Amino acid sequence: MRFAEIALLALPFMVFVAWRVLAPSAGPPRVLVIAVTATVLAMAGLLLALWYEEAEPPGTRYLPAHLENGRVMPERVGPIVPERVAPIVPERMGTGPALPVAPARND
Repeated sequence: MRFAEIALLALPFMVFVAWRVLAPSAGPPRVLVIAVTATVLAMAGLLLALWYEEAEPPGTRYLPAHLENGRVMPERVGPIVPERVAPIVPERMGTGPALPVAPARND
């Protein structure tokens, strides 16, 4: 497994060295340089954005936008309400994995 990871990491560098050895006088096309630079900058920006994004604390859940009394309520993060969590009840013992059973809704 470790060899595959190292090989995948080294592959772009090996391709670049082979390209430079086979065509030493020809430089890279300008469009290629611009595309690679833009890709690297975009990836770095996304990594920084994900690095500094804060996660919600444990014990919370995402509540999507929904209708409430005829008004659209925006999405939000709220606490987990224990009585609304579906219990896991096996339908038939020994015939497969148990599936969660949703409680009846009175909406």
